[in-house]
Amino acid sequence: MPGCVIHGQGDLRVDRLPVPEPGPGQALIAVRYGGVCGSDLHYWRHGGVGDFRLREPMLLGHEVVGTVLAYGSPDTSGPAVGTAVAVHPATPCGSCPECAAGRRNVCRDSRYLGSAARFPHVQGGFAAQVVVPIEQLRPLPVGLGMRRAALAEPLSVALHAVRRAGEVSGRHVLVTGAGPIGCLVVAAAKAAGAARVTVTDLLPTALEYARVAGADTVVRADDPADAGWPSETDEVDVAVEASGVAAGLDTCLRLVRRGGVVVQLGMLPPGPSPFAGNLVVSREIELRGAFRFDTEFDEALRLLAAEPAFDGLVSAVVPVTDAEVAFALAADRSRSCKVLLDFGA
Repeated sequence: MPGCVIHGQGDLRVDRLPVPEPGPGQALIAVRYGGVCGSDLHYWRHGGVGDFRLREPMLLGHEVVGTVLAYGSPDTSGPAVGTAVAVHPATPCGSCPECAAGRRNVCRDSRYLGSAARFPHVQGGFAAQVVVPIEQLRPLPVGLGMRRAALAEPLSVALHAVRRAGEVSGRHVLVTGAGPIGCLVVAAAKAAGAARVTVTDLLPTALEYARVAGADTVVRADDPADAGWPSETDEVDVAVEASGVAAGLDTCLRLVRRGGVVVQLGMLPPGPSPFAGNLVVSREIELRGAFRFDTEFDEALRLLAAEPAFDGLVSAVVPVTDAEVAFALAADRSRSCKVLLDFGA
C-alpha cells in the first residue's frame, strides 16, 4: 500500500508499505483524506519543525479521516466496522502532572501522529491503511462528509488558541497570518462571538481565503498605508499570532490594547526570537502560548457539520501518488489554502 514518508530534508517519497495488523485496543482504518499541515511542510523543506528534528524516516500526517476496517480484538466497543471516522492524533500518557491537571495537550510523554518530538518517532497517518488506538476514533456527525471532516484537526488547533485567549465575545480580534490555521482561527473566533476579526498577511490570495472564513477586515502586512489597520479608536482586544514569524508577534504586541491578550500559536523558528518585550511590561500585555488541543476535536467536528462554508477553505485534493505535487501546492500560499491528499482515488 502507498505511504507518504519523509526520509530527510527535501526527500519525500511515496513508499510501498506493508498493511499493518491491529492489536488489542487498536483499529485498522482505511484512510480517505489527509490534510497537508504546515508541520508536514517543515519536515519536508527543513528536516524538522521548531525544535523537533528528523532522526529517521517517518510516515507523515496527523490530519486524517477514513473508515473503520477491522479491530484487533472482537470484543471492542468502538464504532462499527464501516463507520466513517476522524482520528484524534494525540495519545496523552494520562499520568504526568499536566495530564492530572487537565492539560493533556501539553502532556510531557504524549504520542502524536507524524511527530519527531520523540525517538523513535511516532509514525503518522499518510498511508492507505493505518492502525490507531480505538480511543482516538471519532464517528463523523450526521451530514458531515469526509472531505470537510479532514479540517477537524487544524480547526481544533484554532479553537484551542481562541480558548487560550479567554473571552472574545463582542471583542475585536486580530489574527496575523492567513494560512490554513490563521483562517480557521478567524472561523473559531467568529463562532465564539467575536464582534470583529481583522487579519493581516502578505499575500492577496491568503487574505481572500480569510474573507471566506469570515474575516471582517483584511490588511496587507507590507502596506503601512492600508486603511484596514486598527487605530487608537478601534483597539484590538485579543491578538492571535498564526504566521510563525517574529514580525507577526511584533505586530500583535504593538497593536493589542493595554492589558490585552496575545496568543502565540504559530511555531517560531528554532532558537531565540526577538520580540518587543518592553511592551509586555509597560502595557501589561498577557502573552500566552497555544499548543495543539484536546477536547476541542469533538467541538470541531460539530462546528464543521453545521457550517458548509468550511468547504471553501479546501483548495485542492491531490492523489497520494502525486504527494510531492500536493506538498509543493500547499507550500505555495499564493495559490492554495488547505490541500488534501486522497488515498481512495
